[in-house]
Amino acid sequence: MTGTSKIIPTSDHIVVEAVEEETTASGIIIPDTASREKPQKGKVIAVGSGKMGDDGKRIPMEIKVGDMVLFTKYGPTEVKVDNKEYLVLNESDILAIIK
Repeated sequence: MTGTSKIIPTSDHIVVEAVEEETTASGIIIPDTASREKPQKGKVIAVGSGKMGDDGKRIPMEIKVGDMVLFTKYGPTEVKVDNKEYLVLNESDILAIIK
């Protein structure tokens, strides 16, 4: 388990801090309030130790703390810790890592 000490995800769960604003190609910042869609991009702040395989061995996580990721719109569970909002999702909800 790696990441924040306030939220420690289990198994193949990942804690993400949503990126709530977008920048257009011309550099204009569009805040989240302009769109009521849930964020689909975020920064990984904590990861679990990985899912247990059928053979009893732990499957290592492909995602690591600090990765910027794209994830499914309806997969995350929203949680609030110390007045800060986070998303908790399964590794399978991650669609891509942004480089």
